[in-house]
Amino acid sequence: MKYLDVTMSQPRWMLHPMQEFIRDGDHVDYEELQAWTGMASERPVEYVLFYVEADREPYEAALDDVDSIRWYDLTPVDDDSFYVYLCQETRTEDVSWRQAFADLNVAPVPPVVYDSDASFHMTLVGTGADLQAMLSALPEAIDVTVEAIGEYDRRHAPVVGDLTDRQLEAVETAAELGFYEVPREAGVAEVAAALDCADSTASTLLQEAEARVMRRLVGRYSRTL
Repeated sequence: MKYLDVTMSQPRWMLHPMQEFIRDGDHVDYEELQAWTGMASERPVEYVLFYVEADREPYEAALDDVDSIRWYDLTPVDDDSFYVYLCQETRTEDVSWRQAFADLNVAPVPPVVYDSDASFHMTLVGTGADLQAMLSALPEAIDVTVEAIGEYDRRHAPVVGDLTDRQLEAVETAAELGFYEVPREAGVAEVAAALDCADSTASTLLQEAEARVMRRLVGRYSRTL
């Protein structure tokens, strides 16, 4: 089973009004689509669950202005974050690109994360042939960037999905040896010996891995980016 990490950017005419709200304003710090049902192209309505970090009042006012949204339920988490569960009519603009998934054995893996420019990141799983067919079937108007592709294994993805196999091996080895214990039980030299590489190579692997993990954590959980 293969996976595909992609970033998609749609032209303005294809954007959902809430995507336009994200792109054109500065009220939303983070938004992800966590769950959905009824989003196949033949369904007239769909139900979706979002987690959002944003200014609540402007966001809710924007929801109220979207004609395709039949109803929504907003559940606060704290002053700056909330969940939104909503029912909306399936838009023709969305059918035009979802059709690429409709007849293939391709499954999206939540969450789908939206950027401030209204592009979104998603992971899909399926056979290599189906994933390639899906990419080929997407409308030319959508700009697609393939971030990663390979054998599917999401055991570490929530935190270390950006690491190379060698970087992950270095971090796992360092953790087993006690490199991250307080006080530290092993140094770079011991990690390097276990990896059968030079001290400088082990140090670089660990630093690069730590930098990627920290960037991912900050990007996922911080509202101050």
